[in-house]
Amino acid sequence: MQQPQVQQRIVNVVSRVLEVDPKTVELESNFASDLGAESIQSVELVAAFEEEFGIEMDEEAALSVDTVGGATDYISQICREQGVEA
Repeated sequence: MQQPQVQQRIVNVVSRVLEVDPKTVELESNFASDLGAESIQSVELVAAFEEEFGIEMDEEAALSVDTVGGATDYISQICREQGVEA
């Protein structure tokens, strides 16, 4: 599993759901404070990540991830656990 590829897919989803320029989305970007995600958008992000990667995430655990880098690590781990090629 290639982390940069996972990260790029996450950036694409984040920029689409939150309507932000992908160039402004960085590993250390916080979904709420840096990218302006409100709680409903956070739920939309979880659903979009599940759809993008074909995985099932624990919503509470997924919502506790607050940065793009954290999401990259978390989604990479879930893909490994669920045997999904990312």
